[in-house]
Amino acid sequence: MGDSILTAENLSIDFGGVTALENINLSIGQGEILCLAGENGSGKSTFVKIVSGVYSPSSGSVSIDGSLVDSHGPRGAISAGVQVIYQDLSLFDHLTVAENISINRMMHDGSKLVKRSAMRTIAAEQLARVGVELPLDERVSTLSVANKQLVAIARALSMDARILFMDEPTTALTTNEVKRLLKIVLELKNRGLSIVFISHKLDEVFAIADRIIIFRNGHKVGDFPAHELDEESLSFHMTGRRVSYARYHREPNDEAPLLQVQGLSRQGNYSDVSFDLRKGDILGLTGLLGAGRTELALSLFGLNTPDSGQILIDGKLTSISSPLHAMGHGIALVPEDRKAQGLFGAQSIRNNVSSNVIDSLVGRTRLIDRKAEKALAQTTVQKMNVNNKDIDTPVENLSGGNQQKVVIGKWIAREPTIFILDSPTVGIDIGSKQEIYDRIHALAASGIGVIVISDEPEEIIANCNRVLVMHEGVVLDRFGEADLRAPEFKDRLATIISDPGAHVKHVTVPLTSTSGNQQ
Repeated sequence: MGDSILTAENLSIDFGGVTALENINLSIGQGEILCLAGENGSGKSTFVKIVSGVYSPSSGSVSIDGSLVDSHGPRGAISAGVQVIYQDLSLFDHLTVAENISINRMMHDGSKLVKRSAMRTIAAEQLARVGVELPLDERVSTLSVANKQLVAIARALSMDARILFMDEPTTALTTNEVKRLLKIVLELKNRGLSIVFISHKLDEVFAIADRIIIFRNGHKVGDFPAHELDEESLSFHMTGRRVSYARYHREPNDEAPLLQVQGLSRQGNYSDVSFDLRKGDILGLTGLLGAGRTELALSLFGLNTPDSGQILIDGKLTSISSPLHAMGHGIALVPEDRKAQGLFGAQSIRNNVSSNVIDSLVGRTRLIDRKAEKALAQTTVQKMNVNNKDIDTPVENLSGGNQQKVVIGKWIAREPTIFILDSPTVGIDIGSKQEIYDRIHALAASGIGVIVISDEPEEIIANCNRVLVMHEGVVLDRFGEADLRAPEFKDRLATIISDPGAHVKHVTVPLTSTSGNQQ
């Protein structure tokens, strides 16, 4: 690591009398990968927005190479070499790869004419710096999330970035795509770029970090060389408590399945999928993104009609043609994209919670019983431990973890019998993750059948008593609770997920068995 390139001194900022950051002092070295760790709402994003000029601090300063950075807008930070890749990437989907990479550079240089040859030259040069090839004339909307991430990095480099902030860059990437991205990040570091990496995935943090700075409740509570921490100690510093993920165990019973899926197929999505779901089951659907997991879940919720096969609920053949029909059969779905598909962002916690049960809140006057609605929202906030107790707060103002608690809570309000959760903890800090896991376990223990979709082996092992691995739309393997208890199973499952083509089929407990004694 070289000398400090960026220094923040006594940074503080208030929003409406509430202190979001207080007296933050830190430095970032030349050619260093600094991982910024902390729970949702700890102040990480606020710090990034101050450094990048989006927010002006109430007090304190930011210097680059000893010179103060103009805090009144992003232009000064960009000129000083600060670039931020946000979680949503902020790309123009309707523009080409070349246009996305070069547009900021050309605007910054004051170009008055669109020069296609210059655009392509800039884009090709920056992609070469990243070490990848992408079709320059391809619209960004057609790219995978991983390649969009590379376009965003190339765009940042085109602006002569000296410090690159990456906010949750691996959220929607597969295991192999994560490995490729981390390799590129390390290569950029070796070329002298300073990188601030923000991630809730602690294995990624330890894979690339030189140093870890920890925020909690707006304060810096730790600054460590990465080798001095492990996942347990880092979790403790982030949360102020010991965090552990208890394993789920289903109590045996002889009840018939709640849900039976038999030979379900949809061309281009999945083929010949069969499994049973019993009361108290937490069935994991895992595999790489694109394996057909989400498409299968959408079919069970009436949003992706299968071409063939059967769905039985409580032993009765059922055709689920719409979400309303699915809800009528007691099925709930927490979607993988909570912001776009699971919440009304501008609406309050109260309105989001009541949206799923609005009919039950309508009185004889055909008006909503506001007292009952308020009571429901308050009960949900308490039960789900949402940090913000003001039920009139717009959900878009909540942290990711608290937004997810609202999504789960509003479905619990419907008292479902089959609960599907697609990527339930993506982008969520470890403390909120533990609370959500505990809630999932409680739902299953109450007799609900739960399906958890995830590509994280740790999440599958902590929550599930049965696992179905999918690859390219087909069921690759099935595992029961005896498999999940094996000490080596985590590594084995990770290998299957990351390299399914090399997997030799191994079935120990068939999920379609009618035996009630399986666990």
